[in-house]
Amino acid sequence: IYDERHGRRLVAAIELISPANKDRPESRRAFVAKVAALLQRNVCVSLVDVVTIRQFNLYADLLELIGCSDPALGTEPPYLYAVTIRGRKRLGRRSLLESWFYSMHLGQPLPTLPVCLDVDLTISLELECSYEETCRFLRIS
Repeated sequence: IYDERHGRRLVAAIELISPANKDRPESRRAFVAKVAALLQRNVCVSLVDVVTIRQFNLYADLLELIGCSDPALGTEPPYLYAVTIRGRKRLGRRSLLESWFYSMHLGQPLPTLPVCLDVDLTISLELECSYEETCRFLRIS
């Protein structure tokens, strides 16, 4: 999502994780590095991982790379999840990482994610509604 008012600056990205993002260690590292670079540029990133054939949690890998943790992950991070992450720079203080993590389960409704467009402007990404609309459009029951 680009901010037209500020020279089309990228402010948010929604990443739908694919099996190829999780299939090899180098693919996982490249994906995590891309997300870390977006966070460094103050881009809000939403990750949606519905890949059931590769049981890795790229959000956990990202946190390990940047030296952070999230108690919501627990000891065994789920491999089906959705999360929104954003970095916030604070004048004269250490940067802050905010995240909204949702564990997902097969057969259960998908969550609604916040997508931060600015410090005080957030929209909702309604994954379940989007999924249902896509199924109707594609005539998938």
